[in-house]
Amino acid sequence: MSNGPISLSTALASFDTLWSPRIVTRVNDYDVRVAKVEGEHVWHAHDHTDEFFLVLDGELRISLREPGGERTVLLPRGSVFTVPRGTEHKPSAPSGAALLLFEPSGTLSVGDRHEEVPDHVDATTGQGLGG
Repeated sequence: MSNGPISLSTALASFDTLWSPRIVTRVNDYDVRVAKVEGEHVWHAHDHTDEFFLVLDGELRISLREPGGERTVLLPRGSVFTVPRGTEHKPSAPSGAALLLFEPSGTLSVGDRHEEVPDHVDATTGQGLGG
């Protein structure tokens, strides 16, 4: 990790892989991750942690399976949303997006429960910017 300022635009420009978060820094026991996304992720849930999304560029949709049924939250650039722990959700970005996420270090990008992971989704706990 750097002990100086980190440019998010430089961090995002350092990789091209979609749905493969990169760790830009850590805050206590949390990773601050950036990701480029396009298309659909997988339905998944994090049983023990909420998941925070900040849309840096583009537009993100997060479909949620809640007790009252399914709904989709639309997040334009500059919007934040937190998926509550245990909630099944499926992010998607038909036209692409850049995201910043806060998650406890070691949190798997496809959650604790998920459907089959397609080849275009990286099941990772985050990679360094050089990875």
